[in-house]
Amino acid sequence: MIALLLRDLKLAFRAGGGFGLGLAFFLIVTVLVPFSVGPQSALLSTIAPGVLWLGALLACLLSLDRLLALDWEDGSLDLLATAPLPLEAVITIKSLAHWLTTGLPLVLAAPFLGVLLNLPLPGFFWLVVSLLIGTPAMSVIGTFGAALTVGLKRGGLLLSLLVLPLYVPTLIFGAEVARRGATGMETQTPLLMLAGITAATIALLPFASAAVLRINLR
Repeated sequence: MIALLLRDLKLAFRAGGGFGLGLAFFLIVTVLVPFSVGPQSALLSTIAPGVLWLGALLACLLSLDRLLALDWEDGSLDLLATAPLPLEAVITIKSLAHWLTTGLPLVLAAPFLGVLLNLPLPGFFWLVVSLLIGTPAMSVIGTFGAALTVGLKRGGLLLSLLVLPLYVPTLIFGAEVARRGATGMETQTPLLMLAGITAATIALLPFASAAVLRINLR
């Protein structure tokens, strides 16, 4: 499993779908927002949690089409499907590799980008916590979408259309945690909902992804 994880990490960097692409997109979104809404500090402070969460979500989408497509193209996906390692474990490893190369860098960069949007000081902690809890769900959901569309021509657009609706609950509760934390409000309810979504996706979607992948590989 460790060898597979290291392999996927190397593939992510070599294919250009590693943390650099996601971070660059995240930075562009954050920098352009003040130009579009104006330099008002109060307005930027209000919208900062939602903008940062939306930027992180869209950045996660950038590399989803590479999750399984590279293995499909070189035939290694068929080998992985017949390997002694359960296909559910393969899916979990690929989700983890995506999170390490995309989600985790976004979590670490978010506080620095929050400064550009004048995020209130109490909001930095809750922004990081919400992203740390929520981004794994986006990687697991993205892997499920990649399994559904693997082998399809121009499947990237279809993948985005399938995954985006599934991302919405994570976006809503994640941004709400950051917003409430920034304003000093109680965060327990949306935080528990966010954690529940992540736990459910990690527990269920690897099995669904493996089942879909077995069908696609027949």
